[in-house]
Amino acid sequence: MATDTAERRAAHVRGLKVTTLSSIAGIGAAVASSVATAELAPDAAATNNTALLIVLGAIFVQLPLLKLLGVDVDDFGAKDYLYVGFMTFSLWFVSWGVLLTANTSLPF
Repeated sequence: MATDTAERRAAHVRGLKVTTLSSIAGIGAAVASSVATAELAPDAAATNNTALLIVLGAIFVQLPLLKLLGVDVDDFGAKDYLYVGFMTFSLWFVSWGVLLTANTSLPF
């Protein structure tokens, strides 16, 4: 019984680490995309390839960071990689869309 509870807790903490890092990476990529395309008009910024490269970089940087946080990345399957990619991309897409729509200028 105690082993089952410890295993469930470990799996829950692992999921929290992966979800939190993916969310922060997506929002950070949105801010970085906004800074990288600050001089462009919102319609031109939305089609800029630099922003796409930033979010792809944010996805690939997460794997070493997860390993540093103690998550066994070697145990990841296709579903885990797709989850990390989807969470990062979706938070980047929504956050950057809000930044473009609001026509914000970040002080960087």
